[in-house]
Amino acid sequence: MMVVRMRSTKSHRNNRRSHDSLSFPAVTMDKNTNVPHLRHRASLVTGQYKGRVVIDMQAKLAKKTKKDKLAKKEGR
Repeated sequence: MMVVRMRSTKSHRNNRRSHDSLSFPAVTMDKNTNVPHLRHRASLVTGQYKGRVVIDMQAKLAKKTKKDKLAKKEGR
């Protein structure tokens, strides 16, 4: 196996890797339910964003249960 002609130094390697670190996601507590959620996203529990409902969670849950019952009935 050949040796690299211009081997990069430890400092060059480490400078390149300095931008590879991961950061924690910004999590906020919901005012109504005190459940953590990602910032600038609707709450997965209530479906609210900035105090107004943007996702009807009751309808979503009903649709999911209907789909599960249908799949169970078909024997999947």
